[in-house]
Amino acid sequence: MKNIRNFAIIAHIDHGKSTLADRLLEFTNTIDKRKMKNQILDQMDLERERGITIKMQPCQMIWRKKLSSNDEKIDQNLKEYILNLIDTPGHVDFNYEVSRSLAAVEGALLLVDATQGIQAQTMGNYQLAKKQGLVIIPVINKIDLPIAKIEETENQIMALCKVKREEILKVSAKTGEGIEKLLETIIEKIPPPLENDNKIFRALIFDSLYDDHKGVISYVRVVDGEIKVGENGFFMASKTSFKINELGIFKPWLEKKEKLSSGEMGYIVSGIKEPTKVRVGDTITKIKNQNERNQFTNENNVKIELEIVEPLPGYKEPEPMVFASVYPVNSENYDLLKNAIFKLKLNDPSLIYKTEFFSALGQGFCLGFLGLLHLEIIKERLEREYKLEVIFTTPSVNYKTILKNETTKEVFRASDLPEYDQIVKILEPWVRLEILTPIHFFGQIMQLKDRHRLDYKTTEYLGDLMIVIFDAPLSEIIVNFYDKLKSITEGYASMNYNFIEYREGDLVKLEILIAGEKEESLARIVHRRFAEEEGRKMVKKLKDLLPRQNFTVAIQAMIEGKIIARETLPALKKDVTGYLYGGDRTRKMKLWKKQKEGKKRLKERGKVNISTKTYIDLMKTE
Repeated sequence: MKNIRNFAIIAHIDHGKSTLADRLLEFTNTIDKRKMKNQILDQMDLERERGITIKMQPCQMIWRKKLSSNDEKIDQNLKEYILNLIDTPGHVDFNYEVSRSLAAVEGALLLVDATQGIQAQTMGNYQLAKKQGLVIIPVINKIDLPIAKIEETENQIMALCKVKREEILKVSAKTGEGIEKLLETIIEKIPPPLENDNKIFRALIFDSLYDDHKGVISYVRVVDGEIKVGENGFFMASKTSFKINELGIFKPWLEKKEKLSSGEMGYIVSGIKEPTKVRVGDTITKIKNQNERNQFTNENNVKIELEIVEPLPGYKEPEPMVFASVYPVNSENYDLLKNAIFKLKLNDPSLIYKTEFFSALGQGFCLGFLGLLHLEIIKERLEREYKLEVIFTTPSVNYKTILKNETTKEVFRASDLPEYDQIVKILEPWVRLEILTPIHFFGQIMQLKDRHRLDYKTTEYLGDLMIVIFDAPLSEIIVNFYDKLKSITEGYASMNYNFIEYREGDLVKLEILIAGEKEESLARIVHRRFAEEEGRKMVKKLKDLLPRQNFTVAIQAMIEGKIIARETLPALKKDVTGYLYGGDRTRKMKLWKKQKEGKKRLKERGKVNISTKTYIDLMKTE
């Protein structure tokens, strides 16, 4: 095992992780030059188009070290090293992907763009790796660019990581400069995994995917023992047994092997076609019939015997930050949507879901996401990979309401909020927001403070950068906040946030009335200070979108029983006197009066139904 090194590449978004992975694969001759292409580990079209990594991707490389005359005494087997790399996402919404990859390795390359310097997610990922106890190798990338600020970036890394200048590696992932030294440093500094081949087999599932022919494929890091094709495996959390049909390593495509041993990363094909039975963070062990045994009952109520084995520490369940409902545009596609979400959940454990029903759109799902980009990616994957037309409702966060009967109710849809006279207080999620920016943008950032209810805490300095720290309501920063931040800082600022607690807020339910009837599907939870402004926007949008009726329709916004905004949708007009010719004007007046009375009766018993098309158009404008 001394010749295995497991490591991940961590960085802020767009700092060159995937390009560095390309150069490492190229330098170690892992992929034939004819098959080589940019961002080779980003296997989704969506990743290539956006230029970002969405899914972690493992790959095994073989590095043959060039021995000098002083290395003759080295064991000849150590000339060849197995390097297991995991390329990770950089956006804060995919932080859970990063945390899972770090649990499967012993070291990490902290990559920093020489033209941008340290960014918010650089610090976040550094703290994750440090908490995991990994060996961290700081690396400056893009040193070939004429605008590279190498010395400034070195100073920032020294301040953050508390390392000496000579410990910081400098590479160009584009040209390949410094890659050989980087590989040597990985071998020298990152420790090999512990050698536990003689122990009972245990492997940690760090990712998985679904294949229509093979079933669930589990990505594993083998911690103890070894396993071979044909042996019987067991998922400890779901208590499900299976036969190992195939296993192997990542090259980066799946390459078959006969066995996996401790310290290795690879995949296991279980043949299971039910995605819910396989969980990321679960422990896989083997079924044996010797030594001490422990009995389990599998899903078919058949008793099976295992050697006594402790499950590995899994992953903490991710807390969804943003909620939105999804419905198929065609209600007949509900089952297709259900299967697609099950398979996405297997591939993306941070996705949370539960079924729900809405009169205007039918059956659907309420989904929990780690952020807005996460929501956007899931929407595009449903449309591209599963060929589904879907509609997402307006994103919201999870609120907690304390009621007069001393109970607590969790609410993420305004329609589920109890009546205002039953509520003692509403609690909303707050986050610790860290904004990393050049010093001269401090004034512009403070302008966002009042509009978005930010609570300023402190300022820290990192070389020529400053970290402005706020406490902020999550609902204020999930929509448009990042775009505004980039705009006022000319693109230089970056942000990172972590949930801290629930706090009481002066929040109200903004209700929409159409022709005097409440439309619960259009209600939302807003801060009292912005309720009137939001109400006016909503009624104006609805006036533009709703089809006109045969009677006048009042569109109103209301909070706590008080109307705060109104628009009137005029009635359709019909010229009831058009067929008349000549004669006294009183004939026309009688017809107009009769028409008016008819519209009045229609208005009294009339109801406006919001069509699916209108609802979809409203969601699009938002």
